[in-house]
Amino acid sequence: MKKYRKLIIAALIALVFIGTFVFLWRKSQPQEVVYNEFAPAVNDVRKTTIITGKIEPRNEVNIKPQISGIITELMKEPGQYVQQGEVIARVKVIPDMGQLSSAEARVRLAGINLKQAQVDYDREQALYDKQLVSADEFEKIRQKLHQAKEELTAAQDALQVVRDGVSKSNASASSTLVRSTISGVILDVPVKVGNSVILSNTFNDGTTIASVANMNDLIFRGNIDETEVGQLVSGMPMKITIGALQDLKFDAALEYISPKAVESNGANQFEIKAAVHVAKDDKLRSGYSANAEIVLAEVQKALTIPESAIEFSGDSTFVYVIKGEGEEKTYHRQPVVTGLSDGVNIEIKKGLTAKDKIRGPELIAEEK
Repeated sequence: MKKYRKLIIAALIALVFIGTFVFLWRKSQPQEVVYNEFAPAVNDVRKTTIITGKIEPRNEVNIKPQISGIITELMKEPGQYVQQGEVIARVKVIPDMGQLSSAEARVRLAGINLKQAQVDYDREQALYDKQLVSADEFEKIRQKLHQAKEELTAAQDALQVVRDGVSKSNASASSTLVRSTISGVILDVPVKVGNSVILSNTFNDGTTIASVANMNDLIFRGNIDETEVGQLVSGMPMKITIGALQDLKFDAALEYISPKAVESNGANQFEIKAAVHVAKDDKLRSGYSANAEIVLAEVQKALTIPESAIEFSGDSTFVYVIKGEGEEKTYHRQPVVTGLSDGVNIEIKKGLTAKDKIRGPELIAEEK
């Protein structure tokens, strides 16, 4: 029994040894190389580029107050539409003490001058009634009285403007009412009731009460690499895709290419702008991220092959044309003249016909 057991074990060891030998021998044998095969096809070839940018209004206007003071009322909110001249906010004036003192002094002085002018007029009128002075002298005194009255009125208006921001004579054009200078949508109201605001002057830009823009006149703004900017021309059509709106697409037309590059992440890029064609019922928002696709070059009905089938050697390009079939199949190295490529297919200008078959890359093990 023990003798049979030893024979069985020896037989198993021999089988394992022989199996291993056969496996290694098969692995060492050269395998047949199998290639992809392609036939040239007639296609349109487009070279495109994708530019990342954002959508924004062409003109965004910051509305600022004409006086300094405190916001007492806000009539509008972001997202609302306003007409030109419509009131957005009301400002309560905080008078400057120096200006207030000067305005009060001007009123007092104008009052004194008016009293003196009235006395001179009454005296001159009495003499004129007795024909003791000429009409010319009387008219001069009466004119001075009118001037004194106008000066007092002007001084009182100036005092009201300094103290209240508005006078009785110009209540309809009150500087305490902040009005929109254009018609459009309010994009932002960065202030709240109670905030202090200042008017724009030489030393300060002033406080922005609201930002207003015409959302029917939008542009796409982005940057393109210096290697591609030379192929752009004003007026080129573009396709704008907005991912946030379920890949909504819009037509656009290139209208601006910056003459000066800006450095971004170590590369020179040029700013571009394109007018976006938006329908009235399309509710786009300012600041949406978007991608713009531009066709840099295009060839229609060109003879094409997969670019992976091209062999590049220096400045020359070659393909391997298949001759024969089965065991008689051979590959002939054929020089070709290539044209435009879209990264997948490439145009063949010379060297091939639509009847040729060409060799592509070698098939990997899983494809064989």
